[in-house]
Amino acid sequence: MEQGFAGALGWWVAAALAAVAAWLWLRRRWRRWRHVRRTRAAFRAERRADRLLVRLGYRIEARQPAIDWAVRVDGEDVPIGLRADLLVSRGGRVYVAEVKAGERAVRVETAATRRQLLEYAVAYGVDGVLLVDMVRREVVEVEF
Repeated sequence: MEQGFAGALGWWVAAALAAVAAWLWLRRRWRRWRHVRRTRAAFRAERRADRLLVRLGYRIEARQPAIDWAVRVDGEDVPIGLRADLLVSRGGRVYVAEVKAGERAVRVETAATRRQLLEYAVAYGVDGVLLVDMVRREVVEVEF
């Protein structure tokens, strides 16, 4: 039985739709896999950072300390939720420690990292902020 143009076109449209659906499904799975992989890597980096900080004489006060912070915009408070990696202390001083494991993220020249550290310094009201570089296994104090 011979198919006409409309029948052949219908099969092509169905195949194209199936291909698009498969591509969307695979893309979603890929993104999920990448997210899980990054989350696990970040968790491992934070655990290694714990040990590094303790070895350097810091005391871990809190992991993932969350705060609610209000930013005033045109006289109105806008609530902002923040969660740092670690709250640590040493020598009577309290620090927010931000753990980074990527080559670019560990540099204060990276705008996003610098802004994050500045936000933590202001919002948490601590004595200082530490940038924990898990690539080089170094801890640096950043002052603003």
